[in-house]
Amino acid sequence: MKVLLLALAAVAASLAAAAQPAADPRDKPIEARGPLGPLKGTLLSPAKPGAPVVLIVPGSGPTDRDGNNPLGVNAATYKLLAQDLAARGIATVRIDKRGMFGSAKAVADANAVTIPDYAADVHSWVGAIRRTTGVPCVWVLGHSEGGLVALAAAQGGSEVQGICGLLLVATPGRPLGQVLRDQLSDQWRANPANAPILDQALAAITKLEGGGRVDTASLHPALQPLFNESVQGFLISAFAQDPAGLIATTQKPVLVLQGERDLQVGVQDARLLAQAKPAAQLVLLPDTNHVLKVVVTDDPAANMATYANPGQPLAPGVVDAVARFVAPGKPRP
Repeated sequence: MKVLLLALAAVAASLAAAAQPAADPRDKPIEARGPLGPLKGTLLSPAKPGAPVVLIVPGSGPTDRDGNNPLGVNAATYKLLAQDLAARGIATVRIDKRGMFGSAKAVADANAVTIPDYAADVHSWVGAIRRTTGVPCVWVLGHSEGGLVALAAAQGGSEVQGICGLLLVATPGRPLGQVLRDQLSDQWRANPANAPILDQALAAITKLEGGGRVDTASLHPALQPLFNESVQGFLISAFAQDPAGLIATTQKPVLVLQGERDLQVGVQDARLLAQAKPAAQLVLLPDTNHVLKVVVTDDPAANMATYANPGQPLAPGVVDAVARFVAPGKPRP
């Protein structure tokens, strides 16, 4: 998914200064224990006490607690989701990843991370949220790559007892190496001049899938940021995860939520997840893209423009699906 974010940046950066949603006075700082320093996030609670709590796990790359990214993604998806859920009587905690933004002091190197590391951070957050709010368990919502982290966090161990269930939003249903291979092939195969670059990229993915390292200097310059040596350890870890296999062994309730105009993760992935766990709830949202905004055209540029529009509300159906799953007894206002 990182490769598409790099492509999106060129389109979105020109719009990235758009106004963010207004600060919410109900936002409160919250911390969890990190390896070397605190993990930091924001707790947004509704007025009434005793609300269920959803932990929002960010997607790939340097995505912050609000769902924004210095590569040009400025959709404020997680902030909007938190505000909308608060209106439905549901609390949220949105977080910065270890080594990034408010959690910069949690580790010495933000790139020296694996999926199990992020899963351990989810466990730390679940414990901190339970202590702070008094809830018996926490719902874990993972967006994009964050869904893979959520699945990893729900695998066995005593820490899993504190998880109410999982909400997998725009989450790949295949190993990320396969997803990246398909993305690159779709983007570059149309131009014969890209064939040598594509061959290099596919070979690099295959090597990383086998646990090997790639000599970045031997790659075409266009590929070097994607396969930078500093992130190869993470890619090896991520490529080794099988989302369908993980969801099949998850003992918690699961919601799979997928937009039908997502350029990064397709409906096929959502169906693969649902097939692997028949008890999971599958919700497909028409005219909804990867950042959960409305798109009514097949034009990629129009789709990408929403990545830099924090003023655009979330697509209809997103909050309804989450609220019905987390708090089915709560009436809609």
